[in-house]
Amino acid sequence: MDKEILEILKNMQSDMKAMQSDIKNIKSDINELKTKQEETYQIVKALEHSTEVNRAELDKMAMDIAHIKGDVEALRKDMTNVEIITSSNWNDIAKLKAVK
Repeated sequence: MDKEILEILKNMQSDMKAMQSDIKNIKSDINELKTKQEETYQIVKALEHSTEVNRAELDKMAMDIAHIKGDVEALRKDMTNVEIITSSNWNDIAKLKAVK
């Protein structure tokens, strides 16, 4: 009977060693997952920052475009005025030539 108990205890000891090895592997896997999770978090934070920078740059470009559009419209009005004044000057020149 003592031999049977001794055999059972040896089997239990062997099983416990295997379980301890499995637990070490699981702990190692958990630590690896935590590391990868932290790396992923850092990547997401970097992407979030990049998105905010891009959004700010796009907002600035939209403002610049709005200013340029306003300047172009003002130039068009000025060109129209120049055309009207030039036309008036040509009329005056034609009248002066007719007086001769």
